[in-house]
Amino acid sequence: MAWTLATAVFFWLIAALLVAFTLIGIGCPEVPRTGILRIETTRGDRLFISLLGAGFINLIWLGLVGSHQPWALIVCLLYALAVFRWV
Repeated sequence: MAWTLATAVFFWLIAALLVAFTLIGIGCPEVPRTGILRIETTRGDRLFISLLGAGFINLIWLGLVGSHQPWALIVCLLYALAVFRWV
């Protein structure tokens, strides 16, 4: 893996998300909910599903389109919003 500024920003954002979700969990304890997957999920579970899906979306985007990765980011954000809303 090439350690570039973009790679560092990516890992810093993931770390910031984990810290933010920890602080939210401490301040506002959550109750697991059941969505369209019919399994109980918490905020952390939905974050994991969003990140995993974003990885696959980006890989598929690279395979099919090849470039213009900022458009894949928009698709990933829409996917994450859908996961946090309905899963």
